[in-house]
Amino acid sequence: MAPMGIRLSPLGVAVFCLLGVGVIYHLYSGVISSRLAAFRQRRTVDLRDLLAVSVEAAELGGKEVKQVREENVLQEKSKGKTKEGANDPFTMGDLQSHRKMFYLLKNTFPEVTVSPDFFTSPERVIFKHDFLSVSVLSSFCLFAHLSTENLVKYVTTMVCVAVDGKPVIGVVHQPFAGFTAWAVVGHGSNVNRRSSYNASPKKVIVSRSHSGKVKNYIRNAFGNSTTIIEAGGAGYKVLSLLDTHSSETSLTEEADVYVHTTVIKKWDICAGAALLTELGGQMTTLKGENIDYRGTPVNEGGLVASVGIDHEALLKRLPGNTDNDKQ
Repeated sequence: MAPMGIRLSPLGVAVFCLLGVGVIYHLYSGVISSRLAAFRQRRTVDLRDLLAVSVEAAELGGKEVKQVREENVLQEKSKGKTKEGANDPFTMGDLQSHRKMFYLLKNTFPEVTVSPDFFTSPERVIFKHDFLSVSVLSSFCLFAHLSTENLVKYVTTMVCVAVDGKPVIGVVHQPFAGFTAWAVVGHGSNVNRRSSYNASPKKVIVSRSHSGKVKNYIRNAFGNSTTIIEAGGAGYKVLSLLDTHSSETSLTEEADVYVHTTVIKKWDICAGAALLTELGGQMTTLKGENIDYRGTPVNEGGLVASVGIDHEALLKRLPGNTDNDKQ
């Protein structure tokens, strides 16, 4: 008599397999997740890669700005009012430049979270990466005001990388001059400080939009013989302190000190701060405090920027500082 065969139920086999998979998942899910976490913790953002992409982003954004200006399709709009009540405009060049820069950074570093907010902080891009928080700040330097008046020499596109609130990479691109200045703090720059600076009388560069109030402030600090240069764009003003070694930027005025006495957006000054820091200069508030590029998007303490000059001596001359008041 032939042995009887055992017939298995397909449903029973399926249930058994599912139970087996569940057991294996629970046994190994902890191991797998811990290994993934360890892998993520080992991943870092190489500053050299960030520099290369930051330069590319600034130049790509600059091409958009230049094209919009040359095609005369600014389409100026407003983001609202500044703290002083002035209109805060942006143009199609700002918007298109922002998009190009943002998506280049985002697509190049897919492992990080990019969080843009165009209307409350239009030029801010934040990279959050495990144990390292890297802020990438990009700016378009008042393109609306400057381009509608055709003062294109002041226009810059900028990218700054700040770690723990301190600028470590700065890129300032002049799209209408075809020049890009960059620096990695502690590792080098393609620009230098000038061979000499005027101790007295000084050339002080200030904002065109606040020149009336700041002129009196400057003359009270440094005397009536001080030359005051009115200019637009924080990036341009920082470049005026440097030797860029470029004939293309020969129209950039030369200044000895950069002073700003009102509120200013941190993404407008971060890249310039990195350039100055790498070259041994400083950018502080009017009180001499270091500027933290985390948290609030604006710096309310004004600023003094210099390189090749005794920065502490400059601060002591400023009206309102304690040491100066005692004189």
